[in-house]
Amino acid sequence: MADKFDLIVVGSGPGGYVAAIRASQLGLKTAIVERDALGGVCLNWGCIPTKALLRTSEVYHNMKHAEAFGLKAEGVSFDLDAVVKRSRQIAGQLSGGVKHLLKKNKVTVIEGEGRLEKGKPAPKVIVKGKDGKDTSLEAKHVMLATGARARTIPQAGLEPDGKFIWTAKEAMVPDTMPKKLLVIGSGAIGIEFASFYKTMGADVTVVEMMDRILPVEDEEISAMALKSFKKDGMKVITGAAVDSVKPGKDTIQATIKPKDGKQTTESYDRIVLAIGIVGNVENLGLEDLGVKVDRSHVTVDGFGQTNVPGLYAIGDLTGPPWLAHKASHEGIVCVEKIAGKNPHAFETWNIPGCTYCRPQIASVGLTEAKAKETGHDVKVGRFPFIGNGKAIALGEPEGMIKTVFDAKTGELLGAHMIGAEVTELIQGYVVARQGELTEGELMETVFPHPTLSEMMHESTLDAFGRAIHY
Repeated sequence: MADKFDLIVVGSGPGGYVAAIRASQLGLKTAIVERDALGGVCLNWGCIPTKALLRTSEVYHNMKHAEAFGLKAEGVSFDLDAVVKRSRQIAGQLSGGVKHLLKKNKVTVIEGEGRLEKGKPAPKVIVKGKDGKDTSLEAKHVMLATGARARTIPQAGLEPDGKFIWTAKEAMVPDTMPKKLLVIGSGAIGIEFASFYKTMGADVTVVEMMDRILPVEDEEISAMALKSFKKDGMKVITGAAVDSVKPGKDTIQATIKPKDGKQTTESYDRIVLAIGIVGNVENLGLEDLGVKVDRSHVTVDGFGQTNVPGLYAIGDLTGPPWLAHKASHEGIVCVEKIAGKNPHAFETWNIPGCTYCRPQIASVGLTEAKAKETGHDVKVGRFPFIGNGKAIALGEPEGMIKTVFDAKTGELLGAHMIGAEVTELIQGYVVARQGELTEGELMETVFPHPTLSEMMHESTLDAFGRAIHY
């Protein structure tokens, strides 16, 4: 006799565990299936441990520049093993926290690898435990939250080998600090690792196939980031691809081929692959069920429903943006729909993106170019960090906040930032967009002084010719 639940969630990342907790809060008897550590890739091998590493590099940078603050710090160095250990301890602590939350909310945790078989009213979930034995589970509803993994390029020899070629997972637990590092891809993941290793002393080269780095960001922000990275000594090659690699005894050769220009071959200690991700759709039994999959991502409607009755999917498995907070929100929307509530269908129009490099980058909504492309007559505001007292006091005078408004309605179409702590500031504009505030409400809002948030006010004022401090 199979164990029966109202909802079974396969995968315990930030989408899966949040959905399971909310389902239990709504009175659904809920189970979650996880083959590895609770919290998924994000908590164990992504969002959290990378931020721990980046915080270490930030402190290290400040220590090396202590003199600028009137301080003395001589012989500054680091212990790589201790740096990695701190990162892993933080991930472990939070994974334990997820376990506590699931227990507190009476969610049944089942260890093992899940796959689906035909069943009614929803597919059955067969879990292969660590002992190799199968357990059959039944539920009225089944949610897939199996996430995604790094994309590889087998034809160029760019597959993780555990030594020279790293994915994000290997880059988080380096056995050695590479003297010379090649990062392939300049999205958030690639740039974060490039920033970490460069700050820790590595000679870093970034290769990007597109004509600019951080291609999803506003062009002005990308340009400012490029200028900052190059000033810091990072080498960046855009409009180029790695054509082939050749491992040696202690290093790996990479041939870089620009769209226009002569290809070059150089040796590196390590290569980090950051060229996107693919959904974890394999070995789930999706083919036998006839689940629609588009380029490794499960197709769903605005409530996470697949084309198979009783089967849902959320998070990275369903496509971009590949962000933890997107997955969590999708999970809640999906569960509330299952429970008979009336949530708004999930949309991606107001999901903020954050990149925790140095300087930080954050954005929400339309870029200036996209706003114009979609037919908006726009008003654009800008405010530089150098005009903000708090930024100067922090010793962080480089950066900018840019806002894009509809000239006719005053609607905030998008906001784009680069500089210290912008990953925290962006939420102010997210709330403004969610509340459908116009430039009028933002102008009339009082921002505390001295704070970095004052720049958000000034950027809005600048869009309408009213900036005070610029």
